[in-house]
Amino acid sequence: MSNTLVTGLRERVPTLTSVPLPRAVDNKVLNKTWPAEPFAEPPAGSGLKPVLGDFGAPFVGHSLEYMRYGLDFGLRRYERYGPVSWSGMLGERMVTLVGPDAAQQVLANGDKAFSQEGWHFFIDRFFHRGLMLLDFDEHKFHRRIMQQAFTRPRMAGYADHVAAAVRAGMSDWPTGQRLRMYWQLKRLTLDIAARVFMDAPPGGQTERLNRAFVDTVRGSTAVVRYPVPFGRWSAGLRGRRLLERYFTESLPAKRASDGSDLFTALCHATTEDSERFDDADVVNHMIFLMMAAHDTSTITSTAALYYLGKHPEWQERVRQESLALGDDLPDLAALESLHSLDLVIKESLRLMAPVPSLPRKAVKDVDILGHYVPAGSFVGLSPMVTHFLPEYWSHPMRFDPERFAEHRREDKSHRFAWVPFGGGAHKCIGMQFGMIEVKALLHEMLRTYRWKLPEKYQTRWDYVALPMPVDGLPVQLHTISGNAT
Repeated sequence: MSNTLVTGLRERVPTLTSVPLPRAVDNKVLNKTWPAEPFAEPPAGSGLKPVLGDFGAPFVGHSLEYMRYGLDFGLRRYERYGPVSWSGMLGERMVTLVGPDAAQQVLANGDKAFSQEGWHFFIDRFFHRGLMLLDFDEHKFHRRIMQQAFTRPRMAGYADHVAAAVRAGMSDWPTGQRLRMYWQLKRLTLDIAARVFMDAPPGGQTERLNRAFVDTVRGSTAVVRYPVPFGRWSAGLRGRRLLERYFTESLPAKRASDGSDLFTALCHATTEDSERFDDADVVNHMIFLMMAAHDTSTITSTAALYYLGKHPEWQERVRQESLALGDDLPDLAALESLHSLDLVIKESLRLMAPVPSLPRKAVKDVDILGHYVPAGSFVGLSPMVTHFLPEYWSHPMRFDPERFAEHRREDKSHRFAWVPFGGGAHKCIGMQFGMIEVKALLHEMLRTYRWKLPEKYQTRWDYVALPMPVDGLPVQLHTISGNAT
């Protein structure tokens, strides 16, 4: 089967949890309740409450409801059980936490009660020893070295490469026909990551690497977590092996290079104490960073494109800012000057958190908002639901970028009200790069195209892995006269 055909099938064949069902069936599944049970009995005399919840269906628990209904499922659980509950997910019992207070306890992690081992169950086989999976002193050591690849001068160089890659990548996008914009953007962000992170041109080897990254991400939430033929788990393991071979074989040349790409930067990154990464560290970090860089940017730019298509008044407002920059490729300072676009991106991150759940593992018995959670428990903080709590966000279902403007700053209602990038010691190290990439993508789209979505159109998101629109977000682009490149 040709690579083009395989790619086309992936883009068009829905996952089982996204297959259309009659609304009555969806409502019945979503509204089904299971008897509440305590997660664990609190120690006598502790004064703590048990965490209430339910496992759901045998073996799979509530995995399928989460994958299909996402936010709706999370809000239903919150309404029934409150900010601390538990449910069955992929055969495991997981405590779910909602709200800024819980987020502060987990992300600040002042008593070191939570480890990143919560991620291991989902992604360690595919993103082994990526920065996000490391803990405490070891994480601090690796982050200190990696920070050398994300300095201000480095970011300025990355921004130049991103802007050039975006303009080149969009130059042949067809107009006058419906494009599945999620997949258009995904291919482009993968090409950008390959260019900026590896100094690799599009096509050929890059296409193989791109498919491997897609397979590893989707493998992380496979319900059948064994290497059965044609399964997502097997495909993810194959993808990991391909990526390891590529980066390992490329290491000697990158060690000897003085290039400006991230791969070279990690090979040479050194702290003032002469600490640096060994070869295995560089390979593991590159595989993780490539995944993190393109997936979150794809999701955020897709969400922003969707909301700008639904709200043409905002599309025109941010377009005027972009047109005011002229036709030159934007540098870092120019991208940072796009203030209205910054508001749109932040609101898109609130409405569609690219990482809906942040898993942790309790390394000791812990009191979470007065509830007893024993050592060894899987814990998942939910930015997805936290971003919709009306106590912190006015009209939370409404697209309202002005909520992030200086005269309102609803994100400052609590230090951890807005957590799309996590927080604390594990706050996303590539947060600034991600914002630059999304701004560059949207800036180029705004100065080149117009688009509009039908008033009654509502995209539905698939949560089988990271969020993606079930239909790929079909959009028809129209070239702006005089600004096509």
